[in-house]
Amino acid sequence: MGSIMKIALIGAGSRCFGPATLRDLFLSEPLSALPLEVRLMDLDPAALEGALGHARHLNDRLGRAHQVAATTDLDTAVQGADFVITAFEHRREHYWAMDFHVPRMYGFKQPYGENGGVGGIFHTLRNLTPMMEVARAIERLAPGAWLLNYTNPENRLVEAVTALTGVKAAGLCHGIVTGRRQVCRLLGLADEHLEAWAAGINHFTVFESLRDRRTGEDLYPRLRETEARGDELARWQELALGRIILRRFGRWPSPSSNHYGEYLAWGHDFVLSSVQYYYDPARGHPWETGEPPKFIYELTDRHTGGPRPGPPEERPGDLRDAPLEPSIEFGIPVIEGLTCEERVIDAVNVVNGGAIPNLPADSVVEVPAVVGAGGIQPRRMSPLPEALAALLRTQLSIHKLIIEAYRERSKDALLQAVLLDPVVDSYPRAVAMTDHLLDLQKDALPPLR
Repeated sequence: MGSIMKIALIGAGSRCFGPATLRDLFLSEPLSALPLEVRLMDLDPAALEGALGHARHLNDRLGRAHQVAATTDLDTAVQGADFVITAFEHRREHYWAMDFHVPRMYGFKQPYGENGGVGGIFHTLRNLTPMMEVARAIERLAPGAWLLNYTNPENRLVEAVTALTGVKAAGLCHGIVTGRRQVCRLLGLADEHLEAWAAGINHFTVFESLRDRRTGEDLYPRLRETEARGDELARWQELALGRIILRRFGRWPSPSSNHYGEYLAWGHDFVLSSVQYYYDPARGHPWETGEPPKFIYELTDRHTGGPRPGPPEERPGDLRDAPLEPSIEFGIPVIEGLTCEERVIDAVNVVNGGAIPNLPADSVVEVPAVVGAGGIQPRRMSPLPEALAALLRTQLSIHKLIIEAYRERSKDALLQAVLLDPVVDSYPRAVAMTDHLLDLQKDALPPLR
């Protein structure tokens, strides 16, 4: 690190992660004690200008003296950086509607299609090209920098970076916070009283242990009793799939049913997936009409005519009035741990290396970690129950096949990944669907032979 710490935010115009990351950065007392240069990069000039204005506002409001610059050029942003944070998505609603609906047109009951399912495979391939551009720029212009990624699919993108480059990379997701809050609500426990360690892959971890920090009490017996007494339909969309996983596999999952449900062949039974990107096909497909349907994260009484359900996305007009409070994201705490003082981070996506003993050592998994001057040290977890490990091994094999498809420009490897996905139950329909998506998304995908 030079005399000035340089942090580049790629995708600074992100409506969700951009404002949260900037707020966390400017609120950080340890980092604000250092000379700091913040570089904002986005391909959308209007979004970039909004991010720059917000960063300057935070600088003034908090009395900081950080250097702040904005650019649409990746190399300029990355040059000499110590940390590169990525949070980007190209035409999200346009392509996500395809990811979700096209597999269902061919009879594949995919609940969500962001990180898992056939949609998750194509989502990965689309984001691999820009992610590898960032990683290659780091290799050329900022060797030794950490790449901290928020872009989904977390596991797959981080695994590609670590497998195909020499860049140090970690994926960061706040899903574990959602899972912890869910457990606390079920048990009537304050969040600060819960000690909970979870392991697995991004969007599908399970809690190895649940304890009361004050007494050391094992809370799993209480959770099982609470679940057994509860009405079968209580908060069904939020809890039903998690309750089945607890009953049949012995662990409570995180973060939410519409996320871990997409990794399961039978997950659609417990997720109201028909509302995701709902539209009337008789009026034309959204990727043809240019009118992407509204994204429904989860069905609530707010889903019509009200604010967008799910995690709130901060709009540019809201930023100046937003409370100056830390977010639940982990990017800035990780940087604090690597440069200032040790931090325990509840979830990082890093190369396994034996942290989960019965998953492949070279795959990227999500585990707790201690972050300090020596780097990111994953917490050593117990082996997962075999049935859960088997489910996740399939996903980790899909990861490797997607990376092979990208590296070798191989349609064969892509088809293997598609055929391995749990929701796929027909070879001819899988081939037809793959060809359809390759054609629809050809402008955003790497060319495959």
